[in-house]
Formats: sequence, structure tokens, C-alpha cells
Amino acid sequence: MSDIRQSPDRTPPSFRARVDDMDPPQWDALLAEFGDASIYQTSAYGAARWGEKRLSRMVVENGDGLAGIAQVAVVSIPLLRAGIAYVPWGPLWERKGSSPESGRFRSILRALKEEYVSKRGLLLRIAPAIPGEEHHEISGLLIEEGFSESAPGYRTLLLDLSPDLATIRKKLDQKWRNQLNRAEKNGLTLREGSGDDLYDVFIELYRQMLDRKQFRTDVDVEMFRSVQKALPEPQKMRVLVCESEGQPVAAMVGTRIGDRGIYLLGASNNDGNQKKASYLLQWRMIGWLKEQGCRRYDLGGIDPVGNPGVYHFKSGISDREVFHVGQYELSPGGFTTRVVHAGDAIRNMIGNVRKRK
Repeated sequence: MSDIRQSPDRTPPSFRARVDDMDPPQWDALLAEFGDASIYQTSAYGAARWGEKRLSRMVVENGDGLAGIAQVAVVSIPLLRAGIAYVPWGPLWERKGSSPESGRFRSILRALKEEYVSKRGLLLRIAPAIPGEEHHEISGLLIEEGFSESAPGYRTLLLDLSPDLATIRKKLDQKWRNQLNRAEKNGLTLREGSGDDLYDVFIELYRQMLDRKQFRTDVDVEMFRSVQKALPEPQKMRVLVCESEGQPVAAMVGTRIGDRGIYLLGASNNDGNQKKASYLLQWRMIGWLKEQGCRRYDLGGIDPVGNPGVYHFKSGISDREVFHVGQYELSPGGFTTRVVHAGDAIRNMIGNVRKRK
């Protein structure tokens, strides 16, 4: 954990930050300019997860124009002048039509530091959606700017969507491809779209799956329902439902914002499992993402030890395992650090108790 300190003056000469001068529709329109945008930086997700009143939005410009943007969840304790400013899957800095530059990212970091750490006295925590293997310099840049790593990076599998579908299919694991072939011969049909009716079907299958498996989860499917209702049409999640003889047997939910698709939610019943419906759903999602011009498909996070079955299923689609650069934080002082970390400890304790019930 680091307190704020002077960082080396390396790249960006100057920047200008605009804060809290955009309403949700303006913000969502701006997201369309960034290839690294995701559902986690939309106004709908932010409002459902933290509440609109807790959201702060920053737009950063430097000598080259628009450098990046960040939607920040702010939880403060006014009387103590302490709290946290959290940027999930951000900041965004990969402008469409231009290559990402570390100087641009540094400008955004400095703007975030100035506003949320120096001016507001908050602990700034960011979790950039940046695969470490693609941008080796970012971790070092974060350290140079005074941040320290506070949690490991998001771990997932990525599928390259640039080849044609026939080539992608040939590269699937042989056993996975065999199961897909079986699914295609089982008389299954697909329905897809973004309507509430399809999401309702998914939720019913999801609840049945939880009852059958008797396990608890932190995933809030009702929150995602409210997100779906609030998202503008171009950003709405894609819901796929697989049916057998007219009855739903499996469903999945994915998202495409920016140049990346993300697998969010999935569910199936016993009939769906026997007929390999999840293989058909994933293959159709890959096809839809290709149609939308996506460059890659994020398979939604993996835990090979804690959830080996899901890991085995996803690794049949792609064996390219990546880690985001990690979660980093920067504090204005020791008191704020102690307050925020105490809150983290309490939330973790409550979460562990709930999981054991």
C-alpha cells in the first residue's frame, strides 16, 4: 500500500480534466469511442451497482485531444474525510482508430490522482482491463505514479475472433468440437435477442440450476436485469436461449461493448446438459460477436482450482490464458488507508459468513 508521492515527470506534458459534467446518455455515447469499453463502465451498470448519486465521471484531454475517460464509484465518509474512489475495468484509454500510448495512460492516472486523492482525500483504487502480456509497461508506469498492487489481476481465457468461423472451429479442442457436433444433431433450436422475455427465461433456468446444485453465488442476476432495462439499445446484453421440443433447456448472457465480447452468465437444466446445449450456445455467441466486429471474446473469468469443471469447458474454446495487470491503489495518507481496509475486512467477513450458510 502506498501513500501519494511525487512521481517521475516522464511523458505527458499537460492534461485537462472535466469532471461530472456529463449525464448518462452523453457518457454512454462517449463509450462508443473506446475499444476497451465494457459493460462495467456503462452508466447503467454503475447506477445499478452503486447508485447514480455515487458515480463520478471524468473526461481527460491532452495535447492529442481525448486521452481517456473513467467512471468512478465514490464512497466517502464526510465527517472523517475518508473513503474510496473505485474505477472498475478502467480507466479507458484505447481510442478506436489509434494505437494505445503509455503517455496517454499516464495523463489519465495523473488526472485521477489530482481529483480523487489530492482534492477529495480518497483512496483511489483502479482495476484496468489491460492484459498484462499485451502492455508490459503499464505495471511499471503505475508504480512510477505512486500506486501499489493491492489484488491480483482478473484471470480469464481469450479467444481471437479475427480468423473466419471455419478456422476458429478447427482450432477448438477436439473433444469440445465433438460435443458441439453432438449438440447440432440433437434437434435443438435457438432464440436470441435483448428482450425482457428472454432474460426472464434465463433467470428461471438459473434459479433451477442453483436449487439443483445447492450452492450459493455472489452473482446478482436481478441486478443485471435492471442493468439490461437501463442500457441503451446498442449496449444491451445478448441473451441466447436453447430449446428442445419447445422447452427451454439452457441459456446464456453475453455482452459486446467496444471491441471485446464478454461471457457473463449461463444456466442449464438436466436435459440441456444431456443434449450439450451449452456448446451450441457458446458457438452461436462466437458467431454473433464476429457479426458485430469484435476482435476477441473474453470467456468470463476462470478458477481452475475452485471451479475445475467450468475451467475445463472454457479451455476447450481457447487455451490463451491471460491476467489483467492487477488492482492498484493510492492513498492520501495512513488514516484513509486504515479506514478503507477496515471496511474491506468487514465486507469480506460478511461475505464468507453468507457463503457458509
